[in-house]
Amino acid sequence: MTITELLGIQYPIFQGAMAQIAREPLVSAVSNAGGLGIIGSGGMSADVLREEIRKVKAATDKPFAVNLMLMMPNIPELIGVILEEGVKIVTTGAGTPAPYMPILKENGLTLIAVIPSVKIAKKMEALGVDAVVAEGTEAGGHVGETTTMALVPQVVSAVSIPVVAAGGVADGRGIAAAFALGAQGVQVGTRFLTTFECPTHENFKKAVLDADDTSTTVTGRSIGGPVRSIKNSMIAEFLKLENEHASREELEKISLGSLRRAVFEGDTDRGSVMAGQIAGLCNELTSVEEMIAGMFAEAQQHLDRLGALSLTPKTPVQA
Repeated sequence: MTITELLGIQYPIFQGAMAQIAREPLVSAVSNAGGLGIIGSGGMSADVLREEIRKVKAATDKPFAVNLMLMMPNIPELIGVILEEGVKIVTTGAGTPAPYMPILKENGLTLIAVIPSVKIAKKMEALGVDAVVAEGTEAGGHVGETTTMALVPQVVSAVSIPVVAAGGVADGRGIAAAFALGAQGVQVGTRFLTTFECPTHENFKKAVLDADDTSTTVTGRSIGGPVRSIKNSMIAEFLKLENEHASREELEKISLGSLRRAVFEGDTDRGSVMAGQIAGLCNELTSVEEMIAGMFAEAQQHLDRLGALSLTPKTPVQA
């Protein structure tokens, strides 16, 4: 079964569950355009999540999902809301869903785990998840160590469930490449930041639009929580402190609340503008519908072109 058949979506594209950003305006637009919109529950209370779910259900009758950051302490409450509100698809990250698998599966939910390595992909398949998102280090936000190009084919070879590629995808070439690596779909985050429906401050969008291929860097490796963001004065200060072997407490003093500052207040100098290395390709504002349709039309053109290529050496004609 393909990922589109499994989820009942038109296009095999997931919208990344970006904390503070993946809320109703973006989620419902993605689902209405034929992809899988995903509510990012990171930092949400049970009441806020319930409100977002109800807003999405009022705005679309298409499939959508809720992402659970499993490191959060209120996961049991959030799962209660998901079950009560009849959400059918859950994606997970930042931990193992093992403690919650029985209740999720008993209620017939489709479960998809975001993973950074082959080892974890195998563990997720053994747990009984329905698919995995193999996310490379190129992605924005919390990242692993392995690149998408290296990670995806290894995960595809290691598991029998559908694999979705994430990290470094922002146009049709990225989609075509993901399929060439064996993925059944893509998860996209950074490109959705430059859509009209994305509910971020205009300064945040401008920072992504102005970014190039070297604009991002990773912080937090020293404390076991690497995050990719666009460089600014706060990021520079954070990295300086990391190089000086500052404690977690010292680092959190300057980073606490930084994502909200960027997303809602538009402070792109002292806030955290989480974005991926592919930001340099995200240089125009479009609607979600235009973006998705355009990306897949371009991907099809590239796949058709590649299908006409022959890489097998021709046998020389004998004289």
